[in-house]
Order: sequence, then structure tokens, then C-alpha cells
Amino acid sequence: MSSAARLNQLLHESGHPPLPPGIAQQFSAYLDLLLRWNQRTNLTAIRDEDEILRRHFVESILCARLLPSHIVSLLDFGSGAGFPGLPIALMRREIAVTLAESQNKKVAFLREVIRTLSADFTLPVKVHSARAEILLSRFDCVTLRAVDNMDRALPAALQLLNPQGWLAIMTTNREVESIQDLVAVPFSWQSPVPLPENTDRVLLLGQLSSIPL
Repeated sequence: MSSAARLNQLLHESGHPPLPPGIAQQFSAYLDLLLRWNQRTNLTAIRDEDEILRRHFVESILCARLLPSHIVSLLDFGSGAGFPGLPIALMRREIAVTLAESQNKKVAFLREVIRTLSADFTLPVKVHSARAEILLSRFDCVTLRAVDNMDRALPAALQLLNPQGWLAIMTTNREVESIQDLVAVPFSWQSPVPLPENTDRVLLLGQLSSIPL
């Protein structure tokens, strides 16, 4: 079975619609690059192809589908190998995505993925090759996934939001309360959404109620 077909099978098994053929093929090209680069540089600790599809791709696709419809700009804070920012760019072409990543080897990988996937049409995505905290732009949404230091990253992410901006945090049920406690500004949280294949992992969506001081 091709990786595109396997990805659609996993989406179906988790109760979600399959991808159109063209987008599924782009995810397949993304996976091929990730597997090849991961042989010589540590982009992700998960190296099994099926597990990458389950954990990285399916989770990120679900995140893209659950983002509010009016979002037009998004920052992927600490993008790593591009999750969930690149899948969001593939799924939601109306969103201008910025991938913030400070590690050179991961920046090189992200740029190669963008170059490869933009062969047919240009992706609305760019790479910020430094720490996200120094950005001067503001965004409708900031995503955080597998962030090393949430105590430091979350306050910085809040400062990068537009008024009434959104946070999309991929985390675990046991971390939800502590994450919410870190937000010291008026914020409206939605109920955590369970992510496929693992009932402990959730997508936590919240909207800023006022401009951070």
C-alpha cells in the first residue's frame, strides 16, 4: 500500500474524511523527504513510517481541520520537522504560515520540503530561522507542539497573537490544567479534543479575550 493510501486509511479508521488525491500525494512526498533526511540527521525520534503517519501526520491534519475558519496568519512556534505547520499549509491554503525554527539542520529540511512541494503551486509558507520570540509580526494563531519549555514558550506565544488571536496546543490531558494556569491574560478555552490513536493526547484550542499587556 502506498503511503498516501495508508494515510487515508488511518484517517478513515480514526473517523475523519480522507484527503483529496493531490494533497495526499503531497503528504507522501513530505514523508519521503522526512524518512530520507532522518537517516542522517535527527529530525524526529519517531522513525517508523507507520508511526510517523499516525503521530505526526494524522494529528497535524486534524489540527488543520479544527482551526477556526477566519484565521489568515499562523505561526508554528518551534516547528521542528514542520508539525503541525506544514500540514496546515497543505490543508488550509488560505492561511499564511510561518515556521519558526532555530536549529540549522531543521531549517534546511523545512526549506527543502517547501521547495519540493511548491513545484506545482507555491505554498503560503515561509521559514523564520531564529527564535520565535524575536519576531515583530503578530498572528491570528500560534501553534505549539512538542515544545521543550512550555513555561517560557507560552508567554512568548501570547505576545505574538493578534487581538482575539488563537492558541492551538497539541499536548496531553494531564498537561491541560498546568498550561491553562500559565496563561495570565483573559482567555477562552474550548474543551480539549482527543487526538486519534492515543486518548491521552489532545488538541487544546483557546482564544485571547483581550490584548496582552
